[in-house]
Amino acid sequence: MNLTEKILSAHLLGAAALPKAGEEIALRIDQTLTQDATGTMAYLQFEAMGIDRVKTELSVAYVDHNTLGTGFENADDHRYIRTVARRHGIRFSRPGNGICHQVHLERYGIPGKTLIGSDSHTPTAGGIGMLGFGAGGLDVAVAMGGGAYYIRMPRVIGVRLTGRLTGWAQAKDVILEILRRLTVKGGVGAVMEYFGEGVGSLSVPERATITNMGAELGATTSVFPSDGQTRKFLSQNGREDCYRPLAADDDAAYDEIVELDLSKIRPMVACPHSPDKVVPVGEVEGLPVDQVCVGSCTNSSLSDMLLVAAILKGKSISPRVSFSVSPGSRQVLTQMSECGALADILAAGARILECACGPCIGMGNSPQSGGVSLRTFNRNFEGRSGTADAKVYLVSPAVAAAAAVYGKITDPAKLGDPPRISLPEKFTVNDNMIDLPDFSGEVEKGPNIKPIPIGIPTPEKLSEKVLLKVGDNITTDHIMPAGAKILPYRSNIPYLSRFCFGVCDESFAKRAKEAGHCVIVGGENYGQGSSREHAALVPLYLGVRAVIACSFARIHQANLINAGILPLTFVDKNDYQKIEEGDEIEIEGLRSAIENGGEIYAVCHGERIPLAAPFTGRQREILLAGGLLNYTKEQEK
Repeated sequence: MNLTEKILSAHLLGAAALPKAGEEIALRIDQTLTQDATGTMAYLQFEAMGIDRVKTELSVAYVDHNTLGTGFENADDHRYIRTVARRHGIRFSRPGNGICHQVHLERYGIPGKTLIGSDSHTPTAGGIGMLGFGAGGLDVAVAMGGGAYYIRMPRVIGVRLTGRLTGWAQAKDVILEILRRLTVKGGVGAVMEYFGEGVGSLSVPERATITNMGAELGATTSVFPSDGQTRKFLSQNGREDCYRPLAADDDAAYDEIVELDLSKIRPMVACPHSPDKVVPVGEVEGLPVDQVCVGSCTNSSLSDMLLVAAILKGKSISPRVSFSVSPGSRQVLTQMSECGALADILAAGARILECACGPCIGMGNSPQSGGVSLRTFNRNFEGRSGTADAKVYLVSPAVAAAAAVYGKITDPAKLGDPPRISLPEKFTVNDNMIDLPDFSGEVEKGPNIKPIPIGIPTPEKLSEKVLLKVGDNITTDHIMPAGAKILPYRSNIPYLSRFCFGVCDESFAKRAKEAGHCVIVGGENYGQGSSREHAALVPLYLGVRAVIACSFARIHQANLINAGILPLTFVDKNDYQKIEEGDEIEIEGLRSAIENGGEIYAVCHGERIPLAAPFTGRQREILLAGGLLNYTKEQEK
């Protein structure tokens, strides 16, 4: 067996053996995590289930996304999460303690365990040998209540690593090279499993950078073996007792194998506006840069920060560059302070931001209009930075630091030989900003927290207007943007709805409210990107009954089903051209077709267009009930 199969088998529910790829499986979940941008919905849904205590081995609520106190809304949401966590048995990581994926890796990740989180980069945990899945908040709520997590059995793509990184090449360049080869759709329906003699040369933080950005491949998750490097990392964090060796069998089979020689990796750059528009740094070298940001859940580990500090020591940031650093956790920031790295970075002219997601989700520090921003982050979708016309490039910490010094994209080889970085044998551990639950107190909700919308059962006939037609690779940032102006209303769906699809069509929300109900048509890979459930809940509130697309991203498709919105696909993708915005479509016998697995046709301009509804039996029941919340309540009767 490969490692993925071993962990899945150990957590399989209701079946004796793993099925073939594509069939639905139910998994026991050991741990859950939430972050504040999605956590409020997850906990509102958990409360709606009427379950008093979480039933997982561990559940943690992190506050890391929306930490700017520009009004009462954020503070109220943080209070709600804190009080609901205390009451129901969830650990609470306070604002400033760090980014969920970095902190979870340091303090809670355990090889061989399963984790789901209401954040699409939860697969970061694969760097420590866990299977971590990004999921919608409702799926997380169900898991906290002791329910199974359902996914389709993934294919397993084995990535055989040989050699070792040399020169200025970093782990970020490894995943950028894989994105260059496979694209943002290359991992859809698959787990990326890393193996081979090259694995042992990568530290856990390096592995976590690679598994983190596996989300950009569209992968279900990514995973590395648990080995000596894993044991070393756990020991550094005072958790060696959590170590267990895990690896694929020597004769393990994979559905596909990607060969990657680490010794041939060179510094890479992902150009605007997609993580797979990757070129060697030399192809864009010399481009003037206005902003450089180091951090995010991808590249904010202590080793990343020490490298940047070593590069900047004794140098000054270019006067044309605004340079910011976001350490991934308070633990990282503390150790930077203790060893002098923080002083070196400050002396060079850096701005130190909070240990939070910050600029990665447009939460402050947006670039100037039309500006070029180099970021060690994981996504560079258009407008995600908070500046609509900014040009965001994704790079390694080494390339970022070189650009900050020279004011333009620069091959770090210009800096000479890479500095040697040494990490302490033991990390500074202080968990006093993680509150433990005591199952007491009242849950406190501020006035900005509104009820969640509830779906309606699938009707027999759908007669709707196509209110919006969009193209390929529409992201959740297109559907429901983030950023400092919008995220404070993540608990207020009615207000949040004003911004739905604003990036694509500023009039959509107003037109949807006036129409009452409608259908959306999309292209390939509809809903890629974040796991944010709001990208389904807000369209539900606005009356979207169905989305007809050429294909869907995994998490968003699951979120649509959970909300009770029908995600239908074109049988013939050329039929995408036959339906235009403003057209009226009718689907007869819809409920019967969903219930019995029959054929579905949308009638538009008198032509019958076949649609696919490849749902599992459980998904059909959820849609018939009008969403997972309705379905769960029905099962409890």
